[in-house]
Amino acid sequence: MRADTTARPGTGAGLRRVLIVLCSTEIISWGILYYAFPVLLPTISAQTGWSLAAITAGFSASQIVAGLVGVPVGKLLDRRGPRAIMTTGSIVAVPALIMLETAQSLVWFTIAWLLIGVAMAGVFYAPAFAALTRWYGARRVSALTALTLVAGLASTVFAPLTAVLNTHLDWRGTYLVLAGILAVTTVPLHLFGLRLPWPEIEHEAEHHPSAVARSRPFIVLTISMSLAAFSVYAVVVNLVPLLTERGMSTSAAAVALGLGGVGQVLGRLGYARLAARTSVRTRTALVLLASAVVTTLLGVIPGPALLLIAGSVLAGVARGIFTLVQATAITDRWGAVHYGQLSGLLAVPVMLTAAIAPWAGSAMAAWLGGYPAVFVVLGVIGVLAAVLSTASVPRQSSSSATRPRTRRSMSSRIGRTDSMP
Repeated sequence: MRADTTARPGTGAGLRRVLIVLCSTEIISWGILYYAFPVLLPTISAQTGWSLAAITAGFSASQIVAGLVGVPVGKLLDRRGPRAIMTTGSIVAVPALIMLETAQSLVWFTIAWLLIGVAMAGVFYAPAFAALTRWYGARRVSALTALTLVAGLASTVFAPLTAVLNTHLDWRGTYLVLAGILAVTTVPLHLFGLRLPWPEIEHEAEHHPSAVARSRPFIVLTISMSLAAFSVYAVVVNLVPLLTERGMSTSAAAVALGLGGVGQVLGRLGYARLAARTSVRTRTALVLLASAVVTTLLGVIPGPALLLIAGSVLAGVARGIFTLVQATAITDRWGAVHYGQLSGLLAVPVMLTAAIAPWAGSAMAAWLGGYPAVFVVLGVIGVLAAVLSTASVPRQSSSSATRPRTRRSMSSRIGRTDSMP
């Protein structure tokens, strides 16, 4: 029998407050710690004389640190909840950004990014997903969907804001202002807005996290998600070079990439219905395969431009759904009991592959003679990820994993486990 992950977290008003807080802090955290960097990158290089590759290496290192630190953070999340972790992450981010903007050497600049990586582990999606998964119980999909929809606007809000600040203040002044914004918003929001009691979960102690982590389904899931992440995030960064090779202008290619962001939102809007009508095995394989097919088509179709733009939007749809597939991968298979720890273990290789994907795409383009061949290779990798995902469901949940839940069974479960009105 699968572990019962029943939790009674509190009032509906309290849950709504938590969701609003996390939506707000994820926009701000992602916008400042992640999306401000690509906007400021050319200015940083021009004013310091450091190479673009060296500067980007520090940023990539922060992603690796975030993945590694996410493992102990996940353990602590399961025991203590998100309030202290996310508040601490926000606090750490402030002096780290100040270190970054005062850096006079590339070494100090890189060290600052490593510290920012520690902060990322405490404020990015992983702890927020863990919080909503435990507090929302059976309605976690709707909460996770809302969070990712809103957080998807981080680049929309902070990319232009960063550009405006950079025009008036240069990159150092911009990061100083952004550090101030982070300090006065996310620190108090996490400290005072995540005060719901961390619910105990009624369960049979069936799935010990170390046993799950050593199991074949978890290992296969990790490999599958890592390959999929490599393919998905390599596409994001290398899409503009592909489209310019196809004859599109840089500005038109940038518009196509932006429309892919709209596709992400559309994909996430439809995820709840997809989850209700498909099993976890079918859903995971279907999403990964769809992403692989779109990636391959982008590599083999030469045009016209409108067709390539449509492909970018479809790639965004698949990317948006993939985020939620990854967010629910643990609970769909092993329940929410050890979500923080297991999702932290899963996140390490996924973040590592996502971190090297941009560089790997460029390297493959040089080796294969262009970006179209790169996208075909990425499509093949995506197909492999989809095939592997079919073996990522443990036997204990095989019956539920191979059979979609009916509306009646889902309703009865929600009525038993969720305290929302």
